[in-house]
Amino acid sequence: MRPLTEEDIRGAFVNATEDQLSRMPLPGLHETIWEDREFLGWRDSQASQLGYLVHWDDSGERPIGIVVRAASGAMRAGIAAMCSFCHSPQPATQVRLFSTPRAGEAGRNGDTLGTYICEDLACSLLIRRQPPHLNPPQLIARRGAELLQRVQSFTGNVMRTA
Repeated sequence: MRPLTEEDIRGAFVNATEDQLSRMPLPGLHETIWEDREFLGWRDSQASQLGYLVHWDDSGERPIGIVVRAASGAMRAGIAAMCSFCHSPQPATQVRLFSTPRAGEAGRNGDTLGTYICEDLACSLLIRRQPPHLNPPQLIARRGAELLQRVQSFTGNVMRTA
């Protein structure tokens, strides 16, 4: 992923209100290892149900961001779940249902989408977590490309108004 500035991030959101953008905390951008990310995802420390996802569009020309909201209830402990972005199987307590309003008038009228995502929104880190001998560079590259495609598809659905 190419680096993003604060201005890039704040200008990228397609389904956020001005009020949400003004209160949105940013992650430590100077600490981010951009080449190890397909998208930037973080949770709001002041409003724990909120999360934010930003990625470059499929042309690489502009960043796109969406606000997501975690469901209040978690899945039952002791079962397995899978993130719909990174396709990593993990304990159900580490995957959460997130919903997001559609962009534009549809979202303002209450039209939303939902999907199961890693609770910490750190899918890019999760696909790289295994030891190198179990996770060769070509596998990480493939998983990263697939992850980015799924994130872009989801945000494309958020932006689709008709």
